[in-house]
Parts: sequence; C-alpha cells; structure tokens
Amino acid sequence: MITQIEKPEASLAATFGEPRAAFRSRQETIEAFGPLQPVVPEPGADLAGAVAAVFEEMDPDSVIAGALPFDTGAAACLWYAPRVHRSGKMIAPPPAKADPPRSERWRLRPDPDAPLYARAVERALALMAADAIDPLRKVVLSRSLVAETDRPIDLAGLLSRLSHDPAVTAFLMPLPSPEGTPRALVGATPERLLTKRDGTILSHPLAGSARRAKDLGADAAAAAALSRSAKDRHEHAIVVEFILDTLAPHCRRLWRPEGAALVSTATMWHLGTRIMGELKDAETPAIALAALLHPTPAVCGLPRTRASRLIGELEPYDRGFYAGTVGWCDGRGDGSWHVTIRCAEIAGCTARLYAGAGIVEGSDPWGEVDETAAKFGAMMAALGIPPVAEKRPGARS
Repeated sequence: MITQIEKPEASLAATFGEPRAAFRSRQETIEAFGPLQPVVPEPGADLAGAVAAVFEEMDPDSVIAGALPFDTGAAACLWYAPRVHRSGKMIAPPPAKADPPRSERWRLRPDPDAPLYARAVERALALMAADAIDPLRKVVLSRSLVAETDRPIDLAGLLSRLSHDPAVTAFLMPLPSPEGTPRALVGATPERLLTKRDGTILSHPLAGSARRAKDLGADAAAAAALSRSAKDRHEHAIVVEFILDTLAPHCRRLWRPEGAALVSTATMWHLGTRIMGELKDAETPAIALAALLHPTPAVCGLPRTRASRLIGELEPYDRGFYAGTVGWCDGRGDGSWHVTIRCAEIAGCTARLYAGAGIVEGSDPWGEVDETAAKFGAMMAALGIPPVAEKRPGARS
C-alpha cells in the first residue's frame, strides 16, 4: 500500500531525499519518494484494466505515475511508490531567479542536422501536395540534439530550474535501464493532454508556435503575428477537431471557447484552446481517456496512422517516450496526463533533447528549423547549454 506523506512540505527533501518521480506546476505537486516498483501490464492487456487491478489492493488515494511512449504498440513505463506527496500547489514557490546550472563543457551532435531536417519537411510537403484524394492533412516532424558532458547530469537541479516557469508542468520520471546506466525522462511541458476530477475533464491542446523575443515590442509583434497566422490557426484547428471528435462519445457535454487563445511560456508563444467536458460515466479512468487521445495531431498528425508511418520513414531515430504522454492517476480514476514535449532523455552524462514542429500546407522548411531550434531553448537553458546558431543556405555570415 502506498503511504500518503503528511509532513510539512519544507521538510520533505530533508526527510526522504530528492523525489524519484515528480510533477510540479502552479496547480499541483505530485512527488514519489523511496524505491519505485514497476507496474507491468501483461502483453496485449488493457492498460486501464491493468492499473485498476493494482489499485484493488491499494488505498484509493494512492498514485501510479509513468509515461506512455509515442508508439502505442510499445511498452508503457508505469510505477508506484511507497511514499507519495500530493499538494494542490507548488511545494515551494520558485525563487525570483532560478539558480544557474553548473558550468560544463558540452559536446553537441544534432540528429538530424538542420539541412537534413529541412529536406525531411520538404519531402512531407511534397507528399501532401501529391495526394489529392485523401491527403495527409498534417504531420509532426521532430529532430533531436545529443548533448554530452564529463559529469553525471544533476537531475534534481535540472527539475528545480525547469519548475521556475509558471506556465509549464515540470516532470521527472525514471525509465527502465536495461544497460545498467540509470535513465530518466525530464522536461517542462506546457501542454495538458487530459485532467480528470470526478466526472469533469479538461484538455488544453497547443498547436501553432512562435519564438518569444527579449525586446517587449518584438515579443508583442511575434504574438500578434502568430494570432493572425492562417497556417498556424489551421494547424491548431486540426488538433482541436480531433480531440473533440475523440472525447464526444464519452461525454454528456463538451464545451470550448470560440477561437484559439495565445498561451505563453518563458521561451515560446502558442495557440491554445481549453476544452472541458462532463463524462457520461464519471468512473472512466483518466489513463483510459489519455490513451484514447494519444497521440494527438499536436505530436503526430492526421490521418494518425499515415502520419505515424511517415514519421518512421523520415525521422532517423525511435522517438521512445518523446511525444508520448507522462502523468499520474489515483485509485478513484482521477489524474493528469501531459504531452511529453520540451523534454530530454537523460542517462548519466548524456542528454538527448527533442523538439518538433507541425507540418501543414504552407509550411516553410527553414521556418520549421527555426521553430524547433526555439523549442530546444528551455531545456538547453536549464542544462546550461549555450544557444547554437543555425544558418539558412545562402545566409550571410
């Protein structure tokens, strides 16, 4: 049985050490301490059913946390812990200025590099234009950055720095380590896939993005341009339509505001829509609904099967848990699941960062290079990696 921690929040780290798994946002904190025990569904078993079976022997306030990979046919990573702290707020308000990361020498390897990524976008656009009968409406192509240093990466410090942005949910999730080196998924996602409380659900998809600027005037101009962009509004509408269509059979009511709203993080502007619903069956578990939605067109594309196949052809690596969903659920079926973006997989001295961009008709290949470079920014800053300049072909030095 999992034990709920009732100690004063300030004494948690001193008493139990750093959390093994964590979700931190302005709205809530979930932290797991002590040895984590895997929840391993049988091959082909229903994920929600496997989780429910575990909860039959646990307190309903217990928590199972984990990550689902991008590939829905791959194994999920789920854990429960002997000690869990839950709070309806951030455990400690972030300081006015985050502690800087320690100074490191980083060796960087883009995978793929910018020109190869731009060519993959060109290929996707050509395929969209060539199929007039049942066209691919959207595909999300990602690239990664492998960063190596000489000392093991400080996961607790990294999580603390990522938590400084009030617009994100910072997370730390251990991953299976078949080769012996401990692995973890760490990130600061701004995108809520699904939250369930009793019979009410909330999804907050983001699609359509622009880099923020340090200059206030330039930053306001970037936000205004994103808000007016027909390409970005089309990209966003595809995601919202998919989520509404997927949730509708399970809801008595679904509602959303007219049009997308601007959403900001410390480094990016996004178009976002808050979708709320009232479930027909209030006992439907959050993890079951999250699994239905995943992967949304915000990280895959539409039609989903064709987009996923094209991603496998054009990306030079297995996404693993990037662009999956990471979150938690309790014995009552409530929980929160987030889209696994703005993240890195970390093993010892190595971090593999990921960033993606939605490709639709009208996308500019080198514009998508710029967008993915901007999306690396939050993780690079938290790790202490200096920005990397990527020049377009023909650009002057």
